[in-house]
Amino acid sequence: MAEQETDKANPAQGIPAATVVIFRTAPDGGPPQILMQVRSRSLAFAGGMAVFPGGRIDESDRVLAESAGLADRDEAAHRIAAIRETLEETGLALGLTGTIDAERAAQARTMLDKEGALSPVLRHFDWQLALDDLVPFARWFPQNERLSRVFDTRFYLTDLGTGAVDIAVDAQENTHLFWTSAAEALRSADEGKIDVIFPTRRNLERLAPFATFGEARAHAEATPVQTIIPWVEKSPQGRFLCIPGDAGYPVTSERLDEAKRG
Repeated sequence: MAEQETDKANPAQGIPAATVVIFRTAPDGGPPQILMQVRSRSLAFAGGMAVFPGGRIDESDRVLAESAGLADRDEAAHRIAAIRETLEETGLALGLTGTIDAERAAQARTMLDKEGALSPVLRHFDWQLALDDLVPFARWFPQNERLSRVFDTRFYLTDLGTGAVDIAVDAQENTHLFWTSAAEALRSADEGKIDVIFPTRRNLERLAPFATFGEARAHAEATPVQTIIPWVEKSPQGRFLCIPGDAGYPVTSERLDEAKRG
């Protein structure tokens, strides 16, 4: 019988963050591709790891959320942060409407870097938020004293369609951007070509079966988002890092000594 271990946790107040899984149609057919980035090894959290674009919530995101038209202001702030961080880290202008092309997106990224907030960028380019473009997918809140940072992160899905867009690293937080299918990302991790932390691996496994963004979106909309707090279980086979079995994930445990936790 498995025995759940008591894992001394950090205070329940995690750092609010948002990340987005960006889909595009594979240029030469096959499963849809998603955008991943390799974080700089100098970063305290997940340095050198392949992750999805995103980051912590800024106060400016919460201010903008007040007029975003979404009843849940906290949820609006998370989606705004995902939009802002994606533009900042990759150069992609998603979750927005208006006249948007590669040149204007590049200009907006430069302006965002200077202003440090999304609101003046929206005013300057006459863009509007399209928060419904971001589909809630998951929420992860790992709580463990061995983590350098404790983030309470909401995950979203969005689609670029053909994906005929320009992307570029910010050369600060990320060092490499690449498109890959979820299944190929898992193979790359197994072969040691990339490193992924425990939540990223579980999310890649969850996304791998879908042949289209529509399938992934339908799955996300049919699966209630619950806050996932991994725990450690001890069994005759060893110690395992575990997550709930009813959150939509096909794999719910990994040997503790093999799990990368950030």
